[in-house]
Amino acid sequence: MEVAQQSPVKPGAEPVLVSRQFSFTEGPAADKEGNVFFTDQPNNRIWKWEPSGKLSIFLEPAGRSNGMFFGRNGYLLSCADEQNQVWSITPDKGVTVLLADVDGKKLNGPNDLWEDAQGGIYFTDPYYQRDYWQRKAPEIKGEHLYYLPKGAAQPTIVDSNLVKPNGIVGTPDGKYLYVADIRADKTYRYEITGAGQLSNRTLFTEKGSDGMTLDRQGNVYLTGKGVFIFNSEGKQIGHIPISENWTANVCFGGANRDLLFITASEAVYTVQMAVQGAW
Repeated sequence: MEVAQQSPVKPGAEPVLVSRQFSFTEGPAADKEGNVFFTDQPNNRIWKWEPSGKLSIFLEPAGRSNGMFFGRNGYLLSCADEQNQVWSITPDKGVTVLLADVDGKKLNGPNDLWEDAQGGIYFTDPYYQRDYWQRKAPEIKGEHLYYLPKGAAQPTIVDSNLVKPNGIVGTPDGKYLYVADIRADKTYRYEITGAGQLSNRTLFTEKGSDGMTLDRQGNVYLTGKGVFIFNSEGKQIGHIPISENWTANVCFGGANRDLLFITASEAVYTVQMAVQGAW
């Protein structure tokens, strides 16, 4: 494994295969107990991994869920791009559609999301043509970063100057938001000045990402050909190679929140870390 001197990977740790029985894995999100929920989008399922190693199907069908995040109320937020919606899923699998359209037009395909302390949701909306859609072109011009206030029926665009926004995560203190523009191969950091209010967009690194997460030291984890680890200043401090075609997303899970859970094409992996995740 390629590990920089300051890498937060536990010394000697290697990726451990959890399972390879999927078509394309995405959207890992951990609950308060450290269970990780992730999607197998082509097979329209949300899976649950428990720290004991047990795997089970949590929800099927699952709205072709993609990126996910656990809200502060314990509900699982999902980018359900079968109908281009944003969902909230209760622990007993009850589904509420939080957002179905923008002024009557279908979203491009909500991809990834993050909830702030006010219960508002930032989400990315790139266009990736799906074979299960009837439409062959977007209804909304542009691929934007949106904010959906808690309880609101419609979102607002908070950044329209992105080529293809994808991965997204905010800091636990609510001060900063990271957004990857995967087509431009860049990741930006914004200051959060209020609910749905961003300022001072700065280039964090000249690298895009599919999904991302943070640890408690402020390090940022980007994905693609493995997992790339950057410190809070945007300097790369580590790389975790994964022997799959593509690494889509990451989160911290496990009972101590010190296992990096990696969704990578047809497989999922864990890596023991020397740090804990940011939640």
